[in-house]
Amino acid sequence: MAASTAHTLLQIIFIFGVFIAFSSTPVLSEPNVVFGSSDNHLLSNLTFHASRKFQQLTGIRSYLRRINKPAVKTIESPDGDLIDCVSSHLQPAFDLPQLKGQKPQDPPERPNGYDSGDILAESFQLWTDSGESCPEGTVPIRRTTEKDVRRAGSLSKFGRKFFSAQLTKVSSDHENAFAFAGGDRYYGAKVNLNVWKANETDLYDFSVAQAWILSGIFSLPVDDTDIIEAGWEINPKLYGDEFPRFFTHWTNDLYLTRGCYNLLCSGFVQTSNRISLGAAISPRLSQGGRQLDFGIMIWMDIKHGNWWLEVGPGLVVGYWPSTLFTHLKSHVDMVQFGGMIVRTKSMGMNSSALMGTDDLSDDEVSKASYFRNLQVVDYFNSLIPLSNFQLLTIDDISCYDIKAGRNDAWGNYFHYGGPGGNPQCHGEKNSTSA
Repeated sequence: MAASTAHTLLQIIFIFGVFIAFSSTPVLSEPNVVFGSSDNHLLSNLTFHASRKFQQLTGIRSYLRRINKPAVKTIESPDGDLIDCVSSHLQPAFDLPQLKGQKPQDPPERPNGYDSGDILAESFQLWTDSGESCPEGTVPIRRTTEKDVRRAGSLSKFGRKFFSAQLTKVSSDHENAFAFAGGDRYYGAKVNLNVWKANETDLYDFSVAQAWILSGIFSLPVDDTDIIEAGWEINPKLYGDEFPRFFTHWTNDLYLTRGCYNLLCSGFVQTSNRISLGAAISPRLSQGGRQLDFGIMIWMDIKHGNWWLEVGPGLVVGYWPSTLFTHLKSHVDMVQFGGMIVRTKSMGMNSSALMGTDDLSDDEVSKASYFRNLQVVDYFNSLIPLSNFQLLTIDDISCYDIKAGRNDAWGNYFHYGGPGGNPQCHGEKNSTSA
């Protein structure tokens, strides 16, 4: 049993070391011109760089025309985002050959034991604060801009996570606090989590709280793993600001070449006209006030093999088609819940980004970040408590920490987080079972 647990833990650390590997390529800038010994050399360099810049710009604008679909209506969000109401059958997913000509499917039955007691606020996202909404039959899509793409460094890096062979070991540029369970077959996961706005975040800092479901081969060569993610993140490089944003991500080759955030490629099929993937969340930001708490459920439609996403309760967002995956066609090997910060340009220094709140997890509940009611879906399509999970903190436990508990109201839960870079960080690691 101990050997099995150790093997699972090594798999988890390996997977985390991989999927948190983001490209650190800087924002596109004007290329340096190398002055030669002759005017001809200079002219040749200028011509080459002008041609490359033109090709980059042409590629970006071609992508924007393809991904930004014709809008029935456009809503301007207070944070500056433009939300396009796009006819549901025209969304990016239906550019896939295997989905072309189809329409979104109806959601399946929720798992047995589903509790609809919590209520999702009508103004869950900023773009709905004005009372505007997208008409029935459309889906709200955050418009992608040229500036968004340029922040990524190149079009090929935009909207994606990336695998680096050098980061199969956990890097000092990443800190994580998370719960995980493996060694069984699961058919979905459900959890509630809270949202906090971070402190001032550098362009190269990234903070996230999310759920993952994974299935595949967790060893080298790492090109055969399916992963689905959903949660909230603060990602200035992707979105250009420090708002917490609701997001999804998928990959079917462990981030090597395929998959993307939200609707930035063809993949996820959205069905809701109330949620915009990648749009800013409207949390209560004062620690003295009530925290924003929302649920995430990802579960399998056994009949069609699709993986459905609900925010809620009761608000079905859409689904990842079974045709995207190999291993997730049948079940989930591993579920994970947790928080993470990434320093994509740390220069060896501790990140200033906080993970969750800036209070360590043993502080009072009203100031702590948390995941509660950790559940999984079993073979009989029933929600059951996730009781065999382990906790893991990677890197600085004096900066970021995690602590589990259980009670009647919250079921299995854990607090996590911390304030980021400070003189007390010592670079320790900790793993415990719950």
